[in-house]
Amino acid sequence: MDFNVKKLASDAGVFFTRAVQYTEEKLGQAEKTELDAHLENLIARADCTKNWTEKIFRQTEVLLQPNPSARIEEFVYEKLDKKLPSRTTNAELLGQYMQDAAKEFGPGTPYGCTLITVGEYQKRLGGAEREFLHTSAINFLTPLRNFLEGDWKTISKERRLLENRRLDLDVCKARLKKAKLAEAKAALWSEEVDKAEHELRLAQTEFDRQAEVTRLLLEGISSTHVNHLRCLHEFVEAQAAYYAQCHKHMEDLQKELSSANGDTFPNAFAVNASTSGVSSGPTPLSTATLPGASSPSRPPNESNPLESSTLKIEEVKPPATGTRKAKVLYDYDAADTSELSLLADELITVYTVPGMDPDWLIGERGNQKGKVPVTYLELLS
Repeated sequence: MDFNVKKLASDAGVFFTRAVQYTEEKLGQAEKTELDAHLENLIARADCTKNWTEKIFRQTEVLLQPNPSARIEEFVYEKLDKKLPSRTTNAELLGQYMQDAAKEFGPGTPYGCTLITVGEYQKRLGGAEREFLHTSAINFLTPLRNFLEGDWKTISKERRLLENRRLDLDVCKARLKKAKLAEAKAALWSEEVDKAEHELRLAQTEFDRQAEVTRLLLEGISSTHVNHLRCLHEFVEAQAAYYAQCHKHMEDLQKELSSANGDTFPNAFAVNASTSGVSSGPTPLSTATLPGASSPSRPPNESNPLESSTLKIEEVKPPATGTRKAKVLYDYDAADTSELSLLADELITVYTVPGMDPDWLIGERGNQKGKVPVTYLELLS
């Protein structure tokens, strides 16, 4: 008990003298021992490394898990040293919803069948995302966290010890200076000077030893950079593999939907299908991009016998699916009541009906309806 009290009193005294020295330095009333330039550069580099590593770490966490609540949950499980429960990704959840909806709508319907297909690919995207998150957390986030919570704490501890040793050294220097002044006034050799010089030598030794320890730790920052560089390469590789998987899945999905497009959308048409029969006039894209180009010639309005005998504009109804928006490229004056006059840059709704000439579409603008030439349009959707 006596030892503890003495130690406590001694520690309090040391703390007080350090506080006085620090305050006087800030007020410019005491001299301060400066660290050598090399050590100062190492400290500045270490601080820079810590600050940017922390920012990169936090932002990577946000990138991998945008949900703050989920990040807090992961943090709690990590501190409790418990395994985080498996969490469904948003893409997987969306895929499950799509497949559940398909069961309600009927998997045999075009919409239900497509929902099942798209839902399956959304689940695959979610699986790829889950693998990317797992790989990135192990290969990139964990090394950064280990540096911030391990190596940097050790460096910070040794730097605090170095600062304390510096303050002790400066206290001893100030004490020796005062002893010498007192000795000069008394004109005799004082034991206080011997004692102050001895304490200074001890403080200088402790300071030099701690400076060397701190320097070795700070020089290890270079190894940290090398390690983080390797982790960064692994993170980029994981990211590239993830995006490549997503691209592959989406390409496969597009091909699968395209192969089923004819059966699913019997009334739909493609741009190349609508314009494939036009050989005498330029396409809308090529005509629109030529400087000073004029509107294409009016396509021949020679309907086949089926169209002339059965197609009546006022009786034409738009299909349930297959309507598209189109931008008018040039002004067009209707030749008769079955056609629709057009103004450049306006948007209209277009669709085709069985038996129509491939050079023409049915166009609608408000309550107006009529045939319009394909070469005067740019199909948008």
